[in-house]
Amino acid sequence: MGTTRTTTAENGVMEARQAIADGGQIERVLAQLGKRCIVLVGMMGAGKTSIGKRLANLLHLPFLDADSEIEKAANLSIPEIFAKHGEADFREGEKRVVARLLSSGPAVLATGGGAYMNEETRERCRAEGVTIWLKADAPVLLERVRKKGNRPLLDRPNPEEVMRELLREREPIYSLADIVIASREGPHQTVIGDIIAALDVFLSERAAS
Repeated sequence: MGTTRTTTAENGVMEARQAIADGGQIERVLAQLGKRCIVLVGMMGAGKTSIGKRLANLLHLPFLDADSEIEKAANLSIPEIFAKHGEADFREGEKRVVARLLSSGPAVLATGGGAYMNEETRERCRAEGVTIWLKADAPVLLERVRKKGNRPLLDRPNPEEVMRELLREREPIYSLADIVIASREGPHQTVIGDIIAALDVFLSERAAS
């Protein structure tokens, strides 16, 4: 008799769904979310893409990655955009792309690390979505981003100090998000479970107010 193989990601989604299905949280979250996006914000390496994809899969929503959409629009990688046009030009393009993606909800939207720093983008995200800061400490972030080579802001002689300076600058702004979730080491489904539970409470309170 044949067997059905499932991927690690699929197993994680099934475990997360099983862990929270009894309370009907997924159904409540989707019903109260409406056409809004779940907007993930935070530093590079916080897990916005990896967590976001699994969250979208769990909720049966599209996953949108702002950085990928920027690269498609420019036909350049993000390091190439920084090198060719500079950070200011990149941020303007990022603002336009995020605005476009927000209008295509409901979806899970992963933003770039600096997107939420722009006041116009921040207010749009909060008006048209539910914002979630995936919070992680500097050592965790550094360990994760060292595995990738596409981080132009860390292309400096002392990336650890750059990371800590970015955290000092950005954390007060990230803290304005609707929900804060610890992006800790461990199974992804644990963090996803935390997100669903927090969304359930936040959206229920918003609906009641």
